[in-house]
Amino acid sequence: MKRRLFVGGALAGLPLTTAFAKPQKIKAGDIPTITFGKTDAKVSVIAQGGARMDLHPDIPSAAVHVRNVYNAGITYFDCARAYWNGKSEEAYGIGLQGVRKNVFLTTKTMGRTASEVEKDLETSLRLLKTDYVDLWQVHNVMNQADIDKILAPGGALEAVLRAQKAGKCRFIGFTGHFDPEIHTALLKATDKWETVMMPIHAADHAYLSFEKTTLPVAVERGVGIQAIKVFGKAFLLRSLSPTECLRYALSQPGVHVAICGAGTQGQMEDNIRAVQKFKKMTAEEIADVQKRSLIGQGVYAGAKMEYWKKPA
Repeated sequence: MKRRLFVGGALAGLPLTTAFAKPQKIKAGDIPTITFGKTDAKVSVIAQGGARMDLHPDIPSAAVHVRNVYNAGITYFDCARAYWNGKSEEAYGIGLQGVRKNVFLTTKTMGRTASEVEKDLETSLRLLKTDYVDLWQVHNVMNQADIDKILAPGGALEAVLRAQKAGKCRFIGFTGHFDPEIHTALLKATDKWETVMMPIHAADHAYLSFEKTTLPVAVERGVGIQAIKVFGKAFLLRSLSPTECLRYALSQPGVHVAICGAGTQGQMEDNIRAVQKFKKMTAEEIADVQKRSLIGQGVYAGAKMEYWKKPA
């Protein structure tokens, strides 16, 4: 299923000052906000994901996309040190100049030791053109070895807590999409985490389900919950609409934000339309969407679709 293209390369050659002066504003309606778990932050229920900045030909055109998405009403911007080899953070820094304090800005570190993490934060803050991030996350936790390193003396947790105390990040969390049992174990290992990011989508229940295993623990602990892989890396769009995918994720207990890897302004406009009059799905609707998500079972669902999870 193709999703509409709006900006593409059309603005890539324009100076950023020109592009920002006359933004292609898409005001599709107010975006609902929610208190983000046990934090005091009010965030929009959909966010721009930084992983898909690499769909743009260069940093200036990606920065124009970031600013146009902001002008469309998105206030939650997700990023990571690893995305596009650092270019995503750079595009965010340029695109959010002058409006930084109006947005909830996040990034992530792949570091496992305190020294690795602190070096990443220094680079991230420089590229993002800010002296703090709203949420800083330990990225892509996959196995028990990761947990051990993160929690060990001199590990990542020590560094993120120091950064929080120093005012370089407001909140801390962790992310991943590999193994729900590992996510659950890290949530239970310490009460310091304020947020968690994990796959939540209509086919997740069929294989190594975060929805069944990790989500209840996250809800119990009151953390801010970010849903990723909402469209199943577009595989789900073979049998479900984008609106159904978003409604499903945001209808799950405790989910606060759906991270949307929109690479075009048109895609984000579709996402805005989907949530501007958002109503949670009924149990019957959820069951129907789950059933339809498994069309082509063994091809579009389970391990063959969710290649980002631990192999069967």
